[in-house]
Amino acid sequence: GGSSGIGAATALELARCGARVILATRSARRGEAAASRIRRETGNNEVLFMHLDLASLRSVRAFASAFLRQEPQLHLLINNAGVSAGGTTEDGFSLPFQVNHLGHFLLTQLLLERLRSCAPSRVVIVASSAHCAGRLRPDCLGRPPSGLFSTFQDYCDSKLANVLHARELATREQGTQVTCYAVHPGFVNTSLFRHAPLWLKPLLLPLAWLLFLDASEGARAVLACATQDGLEPLSGRYFTDCGPRLPWPAGRDDRLARALWEGSERLLGL
Repeated sequence: GGSSGIGAATALELARCGARVILATRSARRGEAAASRIRRETGNNEVLFMHLDLASLRSVRAFASAFLRQEPQLHLLINNAGVSAGGTTEDGFSLPFQVNHLGHFLLTQLLLERLRSCAPSRVVIVASSAHCAGRLRPDCLGRPPSGLFSTFQDYCDSKLANVLHARELATREQGTQVTCYAVHPGFVNTSLFRHAPLWLKPLLLPLAWLLFLDASEGARAVLACATQDGLEPLSGRYFTDCGPRLPWPAGRDDRLARALWEGSERLLGL
């Protein structure tokens, strides 16, 4: 998710620090343009585009296979891409759940051994305070919820999944020097809002321009989790731009985190 918004701002700063950065994004046109712009602005030629469509599990597997062949090092995985639109993927899952959680979960699992071999390494999952309204049911994972506000509920559920994914990954990776952090970047004016319902846009878009952070401001919390020294004891925690914070109660439910992990593995055939 590095071609625009928070992802592009994060990639830009990492490139400025001298990192080799892979922009894994769905649109080749936008991905190549973003990589070219970042190389030009930073003078860092180690910024590359690779195709990845999280709405296709086939694409996730193809990306992971290509990455592992081409890239011997992986120290930082930032799971940033997100959608708020409704719909169903080619794999039969709800679009927000697959793009925001399930695709990232599969990608992380496929790259986990490389992260371990390059440790100390980190996984940063861009979550949201919208997890407060999440209502995950392990027996219904991947199915869109019913009701008038089903798309919004689906988005909130996927953001709760992000928080729980980080929590359970940290538990399972204790002792490996792979650490994980879920981060709420703040209310950021990004292209995510293009998927807002038509009736909501007249209210939401002016608020976004007036009150929300820009992408570079939103990237600060993500970059802190990616690069700040001494965060290892806080692996699995939920962060905002003010540092570690307690998530809402569902985001601290270890039984639900375990059930989500096992359910995600089941859906993916892992």
